[in-house]
Amino acid sequence: MAYWLFKTEPDAFSIDDLKNAPEQTSMWDGVRNYQARNFLRDGIKQGDLVMIYHSSCKQVGVAGIATVTREAYADPTQFDLNSDYYDAKATADNPRWFVVDVKYQSHLKKLVSLQAIKANESITEIALKKGGRLSVMPVTEHDWQQIIAMSESK
Repeated sequence: MAYWLFKTEPDAFSIDDLKNAPEQTSMWDGVRNYQARNFLRDGIKQGDLVMIYHSSCKQVGVAGIATVTREAYADPTQFDLNSDYYDAKATADNPRWFVVDVKYQSHLKKLVSLQAIKANESITEIALKKGGRLSVMPVTEHDWQQIIAMSESK
C-alpha cells in the first residue's frame, strides 16, 4: 500500500462532496499536469490511501482520507466537448489523461493546515514543504503518520 495527497479546491469538490457522493465514491478527474497524470496512471493502486487536501480556500490543509477503489482508466472528460477538461488531441485509442476512483474513508478530527505541516520538523519528505504544486503527489509513510498524529492532537 502507498500513500498519496490529492489537492482539490473545496468549492469545486471537497471532502464533504466525496462523503455525500453515491456510495461515497467518485472518480478523481480534471488532472492536467503530466507528472501528476503519471502518478495516477502508473503509481496509484487499488487500496492505496489518499489525503484529501483543500487548496485555494480560507482553510488550506489536509481535511480527510479516502481509499483508491479503482486503478487508472481514461478520464472521460477529455472526450466531452462540453467539459472544461476536453482535450482535442485525446482519442479513445490514445487517451492523454487518466482518473482513479476514490471512496470516502473519514474526515480528520481537525484540519491539518499547510502552515502546521511546514512548521513540523518531523515531516521531511512531503513536496508541500518544498513548494510542491502538483495536484497528485506521493506521501511517505512517516510523513503520513505525522500528519495523522497532528490531526488527533489538541
